[in-house]
Amino acid sequence: MKLTATAKIQIQKPIAEVFDAIIKPEKMNGYFIADATGKLEKGVTVEWLFPEFPERFPVTGKEITSSSYISFDWSGGLENQLVEIFLTESDNQSTVVKVIEHEMDNTIEGIERVKGQTEGWANFLACLKAYLEYGINLRQGAFDFMRSTM
Repeated sequence: MKLTATAKIQIQKPIAEVFDAIIKPEKMNGYFIADATGKLEKGVTVEWLFPEFPERFPVTGKEITSSSYISFDWSGGLENQLVEIFLTESDNQSTVVKVIEHEMDNTIEGIERVKGQTEGWANFLACLKAYLEYGINLRQGAFDFMRSTM
């Protein structure tokens, strides 16, 4: 049995606006990353730089369907690692965003990884919501403590 990390939230913004905020680096750096080498696109590998880590992370776009689905690999070559983001229109111009990260082994290490990734994706969604609805970057300074532990 394999494990997946999942998180879900409703954002009170139209689906096209939420979609753009997930694929465009100039939007993502307002809530998630410090910098990117380009827009997330199918078949293209870009690098994301997070504020709390010195190294860049390669991210390869897999399938991307305008305003409804985004998938990418950021595993660094691990097998069967895929992040999927599903966007669904909801009432009052809102969007439900669901993130699934596949797949981790059902071992102590895999359980720890799925816990950490679920926590991370819940944070991603909270930061995305705060940014889009209120213009707030919740990530700013939130993980500075991690720099001293590396």
